[in-house]
Amino acid sequence: MKVINQNIMKTTQTLALIAAGAVLVTSTPLCASETDDRIESSFSKSYAYKIYLKDDAIKTESRNGVVTLTGQVNEASHKYLAQEAVAGIPGVQRVDNRLEVKLEGTEKSDTWIRAKVRSVLALHRNVSGRSTQVDIRDGVITLRGAATSEAQKDLATEYAEDVKGVLRVTNVMTVVKTPAKADETVFETIDDPSITAQVKVALALHHSTSSVNTKVGTTDGVVTVSGIAKNAAEKTLVTKLATDISGVKSVVNNMTIAQQISESGVQPAR
Repeated sequence: MKVINQNIMKTTQTLALIAAGAVLVTSTPLCASETDDRIESSFSKSYAYKIYLKDDAIKTESRNGVVTLTGQVNEASHKYLAQEAVAGIPGVQRVDNRLEVKLEGTEKSDTWIRAKVRSVLALHRNVSGRSTQVDIRDGVITLRGAATSEAQKDLATEYAEDVKGVLRVTNVMTVVKTPAKADETVFETIDDPSITAQVKVALALHHSTSSVNTKVGTTDGVVTVSGIAKNAAEKTLVTKLATDISGVKSVVNNMTIAQQISESGVQPAR
């Protein structure tokens, strides 16, 4: 009888272990599935998607945190923006960006240069990107539309001139001074991944800054940049450009200037 009871106990323990293992095996995919669903939902609800990418044909599929982007985008900057907006979502392990750019010509063509200028003006909040018409011929940009001040008009020229491939900018925008409305002081809450993505794309589009040597992170709207700047002017410009992105509350610039590195011989921490 004692032997029988021991066998029964062993059988019960074995079944319990098998059941526990079954629960573990079945619950893991479920948890991963829930995370993947949340990732896909977060991207479709993000500021970057709703403002810039909703008219593009983007399909997002997440499997165990690996997100695959397929479809077409209307501008080259949108491909990078989508990638960075997804990469910053909690739970994302890697992004496989298979998006195709639906633009004729090459990266040096007028079509691509014009698209980059339009993207730059759309990203920065202190210029009237949505009400600015951008035309191009042989690398010469012409800006038309309305600006709220001479400073805004000048800033649009400055930003357009800093796009790679632009030879010259002719700005014929009309300054229309309109009084600010009281309700315009309300700021929209923008998710941190969208802010980071916008900053990264802006730094990539501007000729005088480098997104490759710059690391960007955002916490509650506060952007922190680090990496290597060619000189003090680039470091200052990075702060200026990042500050002019929608949703940014402040910028902490921890970039190290390349000249200082060469003189000290010490590489910055990454």
